[in-house]
Amino acid sequence: MTDNKKEKYPSTFTVDNFSSTTKLADNEYKIPVGSVETINEKEYNPYEHRNVEHPNSFSGALVHLLKSSLGTGILAIPSAVAAAGIIVGVVGTVLTGILCTHTIHLLVFASQEICKKAKVPMLGFAETAHAVFKYGPKKVQPFANFAKIFVDVALLLTYYAGNAVYVVFICGNIQELVNYYQPSVKDWAVQYYMLMLLVPLIICCQVRQLKHLVPFSLIANTTMIIAFVITLYYMFSGIGDVNMDDRNLFNDVTLIPRFFSTVLFAMEGIGTMLPIENSMIKQQFIGCPGVLNIAMSFVVTLYTVIGLFGYLRFGDSAEANVIANLPAEEIPAQVAKSCISVAVFFTFMLQFYVPCDITWRKISAKVPEKYHNVAQIILRIVLVIFITAIAAAVPKLDVIIALVGSVFFSILGLFIPVVIDTILNLGENGDFGVLKWRLWKNILVIILAWFALFSGSYYAIDDLIEE
Repeated sequence: MTDNKKEKYPSTFTVDNFSSTTKLADNEYKIPVGSVETINEKEYNPYEHRNVEHPNSFSGALVHLLKSSLGTGILAIPSAVAAAGIIVGVVGTVLTGILCTHTIHLLVFASQEICKKAKVPMLGFAETAHAVFKYGPKKVQPFANFAKIFVDVALLLTYYAGNAVYVVFICGNIQELVNYYQPSVKDWAVQYYMLMLLVPLIICCQVRQLKHLVPFSLIANTTMIIAFVITLYYMFSGIGDVNMDDRNLFNDVTLIPRFFSTVLFAMEGIGTMLPIENSMIKQQFIGCPGVLNIAMSFVVTLYTVIGLFGYLRFGDSAEANVIANLPAEEIPAQVAKSCISVAVFFTFMLQFYVPCDITWRKISAKVPEKYHNVAQIILRIVLVIFITAIAAAVPKLDVIIALVGSVFFSILGLFIPVVIDTILNLGENGDFGVLKWRLWKNILVIILAWFALFSGSYYAIDDLIEE
């Protein structure tokens, strides 16, 4: 069996966390060839075999998880509540948070169980899917390689689409600032700003070493906090003057898919869950209380509060980027827009590293070594142009958030984990519970995933066509 590998996982949050994320589409450990009967009588404990140079403590893993789940998506929650109404918005946000937590739990549990069967200390997302099918019933074993490729592609497309959201987010804020100080250019389309942003993005995304991105991570975190603090000040300071009769308890039912897709986009962080869990040497990630339950309880509470009070403050005019609702003529609001633009710009660089690194490792073997440097430069340029082209094609922030949430996160965050759990329980030691309630629950989640996929993308594209 392959020897344990040393992985570097910091105990506190730094940009190095992203290095573990790149393991998602790379074989961390080879699945041993053989049957389950070859396993020793003593149950294999993955945690006893993890050789992690800098393991994450309970608190360190908690910080990582909060960071991965709390991002710019929180700024879109007020518009999601505005689309659904107060009752559906609040209850729906809580239920969506519970659903996301549950599917993450299914994925992590499946990874731990399959590690015991395969006798390896840790597995990434794609490797977990591959191993679950490999050790599943004979009828599904031929689909093991397809399952791995499917998860790899889903991860890559999710990261690329998420970066396209960042481009729209940055350019929207820059456009508002420029329009205020230079009214003569108000007729400029947001795509002009994307073209201008393309140059610095191409240059900055040529950085290949994570250690060189550490200062940018610090800048991104600092400016993000400043922008959030200013936004919260405006959100809560003016809420007492709002006429609550203008706020809807319920809204048009056709807007629920947009609400669900937006919350799913904002809250889902399943791509980083296994790297965080793999960095721990004690079984503290799932369970009660567990890192996952504590972190997601805080995330769901925070998103619900921001969504509710953001809608109460700004009403139906709440933007997909709630910072856009701040008064353009006031200096603090301008500072918030500038800070969030800087933060998202550097976050783009960090998030770009992950799919770019995965893509390069997939194609590097086909490129002669003497051309590796040139090939990397060309690859990074092409990928940044590709991402920017997506943003230019779908320049409305609320539409692209709904599209990414409905298409990518419904598949990656809902559909794939329950399929993995279902295949896992189809094995000899599987258990669907009394009256197979776990199977029926999984079928319900799959239906919800497909509902989000088709209805969310349909209404998002319909909104885009109307625009």
